[in-house]
Amino acid sequence: MSWEPKFKQTEIGMIPEDWEVKEIQNVGEVIGGGTPSTKNKHYWDGKIAWITPKDLSNHKSRYVKNGERNITEEGLRQSSAKILPKGAVLLTTRAPVGYLAIAENEVTTNQGFHSIIPKENTTTLFLYYLLKRNVEYLKSNASGTTFGELSGSRLKSLKFSFPSLIEQQTIAKILSGFDSKVELNQRMIRSLEAVGQAVFKRWFVDFEFPNEEGKPYKSSGGEMVYNPDLDKEIPEGWNVKPIDEIANFLNGLALQKFPARDGEEYLPVVKIRELRQGITESSDRANLDLPEEYVVNDGDVLFSWSGSLEVVIWGFGKGALNQHLFKVTSSKYSKWFFYYWIVQYLPEYRQIAAGKATTMGHIQRHHLRASQVIVPDDKTLERMDRLLAPIFERIGRIKVETRILSELRDLLLPKLMSGKIRVPVARENEEAS
Repeated sequence: MSWEPKFKQTEIGMIPEDWEVKEIQNVGEVIGGGTPSTKNKHYWDGKIAWITPKDLSNHKSRYVKNGERNITEEGLRQSSAKILPKGAVLLTTRAPVGYLAIAENEVTTNQGFHSIIPKENTTTLFLYYLLKRNVEYLKSNASGTTFGELSGSRLKSLKFSFPSLIEQQTIAKILSGFDSKVELNQRMIRSLEAVGQAVFKRWFVDFEFPNEEGKPYKSSGGEMVYNPDLDKEIPEGWNVKPIDEIANFLNGLALQKFPARDGEEYLPVVKIRELRQGITESSDRANLDLPEEYVVNDGDVLFSWSGSLEVVIWGFGKGALNQHLFKVTSSKYSKWFFYYWIVQYLPEYRQIAAGKATTMGHIQRHHLRASQVIVPDDKTLERMDRLLAPIFERIGRIKVETRILSELRDLLLPKLMSGKIRVPVARENEEAS
């Protein structure tokens, strides 16, 4: 039997006829936060998790268990901070509005939050996805001249449409399936990154790479020779080169010179911000006239040389390379080789950038020239490539898969939350009635 959803007109627009309009205060208890006096050391470094908006600024999981700082029992008593139970939905309501997370355990927050403890008629995950779907609406209800703030009283009165509890659970389960896989992928990426960096250090710092017999080179008596450039011994047959000789560091363009044209295809602009959060609706756009070498593709190694110095394996689809970013390539060496050498030098580069007496710290090309890297002989590099290249390539594939899963979730989110797509439980209930 075919089944078509039916809608009704309400004060918030058209909603499914079996859904209800409810205020936030009808589905959850709204709780504010607070900050103990920072002048009293007895209020800090305790065992109670204390979350600030900053803790969620780059938070990629739905769940949060702690922030940068903890407070004490005394700090809790002497402030307006309150204990929030596991399952509370944390929502930043002040500068900025709209960061979201679910408490994985008991936590407290500062005054930048108004958190919601769901009532029995609402599931935590459904409420989380409902707010996520309506972040722009939440922002539009903020007021204030210095910075936007969504007051607790205003949040309580906001109205949304809600299905039955069982349909909430089913919708949340579908969306949660995508996010669970995304979060698993993110953990896998972190693990593979850690493995890759540990292996690289063992090979190029400790010189315990596998010799022709598969044994650790240095501890198995491998020949070491003194290198005057590094003032230390390196394996026999290896040499030393500046990092800009093992790879090409292509600086991006001033892409305001390539503005997107109405009605024509475009490329999203990859700036420093996109390195961390990927392409978003707010990303700038460039036309397709830019030279091919400035097009960014999945798997490319990108390195920001100013501001927040980062090196990433790109996985957010085609884009246009903006200035302040290098696209790093090599016609001779595998990506893992120059990527992990950049990672190795990244702390030094960041220290150089931090010492710049400018508004935005940066490094210059002569710093690349001064970065000496150790290059194995060809046979050894081939053996290494067979081991590390698959790890590096796997990271890139997982990043692409994660992007696709996130795009599918974002495509389904507004349709499920508006009832334009009904979940199976709703259809069964309708046919049985």
